[in-house]
Amino acid sequence: MNKKWAINIAVLLLWASLTVTGCHRPVKYPELDPSQSLVLIPARQFTAGVSVEKRPIEYHVIGRGPEVIFIMAAIHGDEPAGIPIVKQLAEYLQQSRQGFLNGRTVVLLHVANPDGIAKNTRHNANGVDLNRNFATQNRINNEKYGLAPLSEPESYIIRQIILQYKPERIVSIHQPYACIDYDGPGRMLADHMAKYCDLPIKKLGASPGSLGSYAGETLGIPTITFEMQEFDSDLEPRVLWHKYGQALLAAIIYPEPVEYK
Repeated sequence: MNKKWAINIAVLLLWASLTVTGCHRPVKYPELDPSQSLVLIPARQFTAGVSVEKRPIEYHVIGRGPEVIFIMAAIHGDEPAGIPIVKQLAEYLQQSRQGFLNGRTVVLLHVANPDGIAKNTRHNANGVDLNRNFATQNRINNEKYGLAPLSEPESYIIRQIILQYKPERIVSIHQPYACIDYDGPGRMLADHMAKYCDLPIKKLGASPGSLGSYAGETLGIPTITFEMQEFDSDLEPRVLWHKYGQALLAAIIYPEPVEYK
């Protein structure tokens, strides 16, 4: 055997030895378990107070980041479709994929007007439109809107939540005008949400004493009035989530794109 062949045989033996010991084996990473890619995030429940008829007004807080997003439903008792979708949102956030809520806190008020929901009326038990009862420059004092700003416990509680958590953006879910309205510096947020649902953007104007007038115009918080369709009240929660869930997620992670199913 000449020297050249001896060298070639030695190289082949060395390669075989290294392969057996694993040095040249391709690394096989374990497959990710989908159940392990989810992090169960607890929702902290609080009772902010009671309605005129002493029904509790409860809200949930999910996440612990400094960026706060406030989402609420049913400030008008005859607009109930927002309640199940906020509950669907809460369930989604509690089982959120890692990183979705990093740096964020979401405050969810499922039922802002429990007496109105119980009676299927727009107003609260005192006959006051809560979405006209906030302290704004354009408010009107009367029996329909309240004889004084924040005369109603429900609107007072909403204001206290806003002052306590200082949200960077607010979404209030309504019916039946089928559009995305905005107040204050909320146009870019409205544009972002509109990418993920079929609702058009319409500037309806800041109504006297409304939450949009208070939070958006007075406090300068981007505020969205998310007007769902009238017949949405007849839809199952999973159908509502399919229609509007991504738009609400877009409001939470704004300005990032929604990539979650």
